[in-house]
Amino acid sequence: MDDQNLEVEVKFYLNDPGGFEKRLRSIGANLVQPRTHESNYRFDTPDMSLTHTRQVLRIRQDQNVVLTYKGPAIQGQPVSMRKEIELEVDDFQAARNLLESLGYQLVVLYEKYRTVYTLNELEITLDEMPFGVFTEIEGGDAQIIERTAASLSLLWSQRILDSYLMLFERVKQNLGKDFKDLTFTEFKNVMITSKDLGVKAADVTTYL
Repeated sequence: MDDQNLEVEVKFYLNDPGGFEKRLRSIGANLVQPRTHESNYRFDTPDMSLTHTRQVLRIRQDQNVVLTYKGPAIQGQPVSMRKEIELEVDDFQAARNLLESLGYQLVVLYEKYRTVYTLNELEITLDEMPFGVFTEIEGGDAQIIERTAASLSLLWSQRILDSYLMLFERVKQNLGKDFKDLTFTEFKNVMITSKDLGVKAADVTTYL
């Protein structure tokens, strides 16, 4: 697989996002994208064949419009590793029309507020999701990501390899709720705990 098309990342659930961001700046990370709203439109075939084979086809809309394909994750790795192809497009509606003309349909909308930092070859994001706040560390290899996580006081044992939509499905199952989309409107006045997500907070500042 072409390393240029390989997404290597891991995410962590945060208990204290403000403290984490301070540590991020203290180790020299550079802010490259201030807090920005992001909408993601996930497409699939009518029989959900992409989801069943753990493939992703989506349009992301933030400051730009990006068409993304992701392949299934490589099994047995300490971080999430999967093929990723991204293409910036000029027109969201034209991209949607193209996918729908090919037989794909919109199956779920999910959104977040994302702040992006870089640190050497890594991209580190702070993701405010409707059901909690996470960080993603992407780039390099598993060892570099693990060392960086340690420098940010994140417990490696609490890393998350699941996607946000996989966590969304888990929340729906655990709460017995039939949420349609992963949006802030859908989750308004709904309290979500780490237990609902099936994860534990990785930032250990309270123990330092």
